[in-house]
Amino acid sequence: MNAPIETDALVIGAGPVGLFQAFQLGLQGISCHVVDALPYVGGQCIELYADKPIYDIPGIPVCTGRELIERLTQQLQPFPPAYHLGQQVSELQRLPDDRFALRTSRGTDFVARCVFIAAGVGAFVPKRFAVEGIAAFEAQQVFHTLPADLNLQGQNLLVTGDNDSALEIALRAAQQTPHRPASVTLMHRRDQFQARPELVQALRDACSEGLMRFVAAQPTGCVSHNERLTGLEVLTATGDTEVLSADVIVASLGLSPRLGPLADWGLALERKQLPVQTDTYSTHESGIFAVGDINTYPGKKKLILCGFHEATLAAFGAAALLHPEQKTLLQYTTTSTLLHQRLGLL
Repeated sequence: MNAPIETDALVIGAGPVGLFQAFQLGLQGISCHVVDALPYVGGQCIELYADKPIYDIPGIPVCTGRELIERLTQQLQPFPPAYHLGQQVSELQRLPDDRFALRTSRGTDFVARCVFIAAGVGAFVPKRFAVEGIAAFEAQQVFHTLPADLNLQGQNLLVTGDNDSALEIALRAAQQTPHRPASVTLMHRRDQFQARPELVQALRDACSEGLMRFVAAQPTGCVSHNERLTGLEVLTATGDTEVLSADVIVASLGLSPRLGPLADWGLALERKQLPVQTDTYSTHESGIFAVGDINTYPGKKKLILCGFHEATLAAFGAAALLHPEQKTLLQYTTTSTLLHQRLGLL
C-alpha cells in the first residue's frame, strides 16, 4: 500500500466554487489537493451549461460555463493544486491528532489538516444501463466516455445517448482515419435529440454517407461469448428485437448528482445539505468546511457568486485554525507584498 498523501487541505469538488476555494487557500499560504468524481474539472458548469451564457459573475458581463472554468483555472495557476479526478471520497474519519484520514473510490489515501466540501448538490456520477449483466464489462468494454488511448480499429462501436457528448463521440469515431472502427452505431430510444442542431445535422449527414448508422431502440439485454461482450439485445421503435454488434459501448446517458458516501460521514445534515456557521462556513465538525450548493444557512442563495464569498471566508477560517499563533490579517492583492509574492508577481 502507498503511504497516504499528507496535505494542509483537501478540497472535495472541482466545480467553480471548489476551484475558487483552492485559489483563496493559496492566497492564505495553504496548499491543497482537489478530488472530483468527474474525469475533468468544471462540475455543474461543464455538465449543465458548458455553452450556455452566465450573466451574474461580477465584472464579467457574459461568459459560458466553459469559459468561466477556463478563467478560474487560469487564475489558479500561481497555486496549482494536485488534482485527483474520476474518483469520489468514499471514507472520512478524524484521527487522534485531529487531522482527517480520507480514502477515495480508487484507493487514494489522504491525511489532511482540514477538509473543504464543495460538492455542489452532490458528486456527479454517470447514469448507467438498467441491463442485467452489463456491469461486469464496465471499464473494459463499457465506458461512460471514450478513453483517449482506446484503439478502435476494427472494433464495432456502439454509442448510446442523445446529448452533445454522445453525438460528438459517434461522429468523431465515424470520421477518424486511420484506425477506423469496423462500424459505428448511435442508439437512442427515439429519433429526437437534445444535442445542438449542427451536431444533429452532422449525424444525419454521416448516416446518409454510410459512415455510421442510427438505431431508435432501447436495450433489453447484453450478449456475450467466452466472457466477452459482443453486443446488445434491443427492442426497436417498431417493436422488433434486434442484436446490435458491439465490441465497445460508450453509454453517454448524462450524469446525475448523488450525495453518496458523504451521507455516512457522521456530519449533521439538513435536507441533504450541511448546516454551517456563516463567519467561517465551518460545519459542526471543526476543520471541515462546506461551501457552495452543498451548504445551508438562513438566507442561503444557490448562486455561484455566493459560493465565491463563502470560499473566501472559509479560507480565512482555515488560516486561523491551522495557524492559531498568527494573527489572520486582511490584506489586499492591490498592495500586499506578501500576496504579490504568493501570486508570483515578485
